[in-house]
Amino acid sequence: MPESFISEKLYNAYRSKYSFPRKGDILISAAGTLGKTVVYNGAPAYFQDSNIVWVANDESIVLNSFLYYFYQTKPWQTTSGSTINRIYNEDLRSLEIPHPDLPCQTRIAAVLSALDAKIELNQRINAELEGMAKLLYDYWFVQFDFPMTAAQAAALGKPKLAGHPYRASGGKMIYNETLKRDIPEGWEVRKLNEVGTFKNGINYCPQDVGDTMAHIINVRNMSSSSFFLETSSLDEILLIGKSVKNYLVSEKSVLIARSGIPGATRLIQNQKDNTIYCGFIICFEPYQMKDRNLVFFNMKMIEKAMTSNAAGTVLKNVSQDTLKALCIPFPGNNRSDSTLEKFNTVIDPIFTELGTLQQQTQELTQLRDWLLPMLMNGQVTVG
Repeated sequence: MPESFISEKLYNAYRSKYSFPRKGDILISAAGTLGKTVVYNGAPAYFQDSNIVWVANDESIVLNSFLYYFYQTKPWQTTSGSTINRIYNEDLRSLEIPHPDLPCQTRIAAVLSALDAKIELNQRINAELEGMAKLLYDYWFVQFDFPMTAAQAAALGKPKLAGHPYRASGGKMIYNETLKRDIPEGWEVRKLNEVGTFKNGINYCPQDVGDTMAHIINVRNMSSSSFFLETSSLDEILLIGKSVKNYLVSEKSVLIARSGIPGATRLIQNQKDNTIYCGFIICFEPYQMKDRNLVFFNMKMIEKAMTSNAAGTVLKNVSQDTLKALCIPFPGNNRSDSTLEKFNTVIDPIFTELGTLQQQTQELTQLRDWLLPMLMNGQVTVG
């Protein structure tokens, strides 16, 4: 949550005139992201927004921790306003809250909060892993401070510098006219259409029925992650088998959104059988798997630039032509330059861990969402 500040005088004036949430009280978004619920953590704050409903509960009958999860079932009835739906105080006051005794409420909340805690931990770890991977890419392929090879150190007449940061240790840089910047000596610049192939996804009509079940990646599936696609919520459609075969993804695939979130770039891991991609997505397949990671990080680096520069009328679009013309500096093909192989040796285990944690998070989220309503209505009990 972003921080903002008011004067101490104004704060004290508010404190004297209004009551404030206490630690443990529940705040609910009454408009906008309707029904988003948090338990107030007691951090210094003042209560201002009329689009937030504050629930002050004395916990003598229903615990706040139980009430929080009850609200996750979205039990309120929304009322239509002129432009938005919103929740009014009366909508909450009139709710009937089925509840067991306090010890049972404690056990239910403990089970659900344990799942939430593990999900949050996984997400924090993944954010750290993504940050590490981005930093490594930037260090090696933007700043060009990758570990100097023995051959590069020998060429400088300083063999002891092998393994030291290339550019910072005096590695030779050559100005490249295409990129308008210096790149390491011996490196080359390639257009993406020299590195792999591009293909737009399938255009289909949901009413068309085929003989093969496929899981299809839509743009909305790309918006829910930053590195690897989440595959738990893919739509299933029946298509002709030949069409499915023509649009299958693999772990080599780099998927780029054409519109909606143009330029958004994702990888796929642990994909389901017969996973394909829709017509609003472009799939890049490198000729060699070793090039995938470098292309992916380069695309991530310019993701925002592609979004802002994308051309279109109603929807901004990224085209194959735009992508094919992109130029990327690659380590030389000579055997003495193992920079790309070393990079993949470090990145691949990070990606494996990211995929494992993301898969676990999806499964835990599904378990929590399955348990939640049944624990609330008593279909499932906690021993």
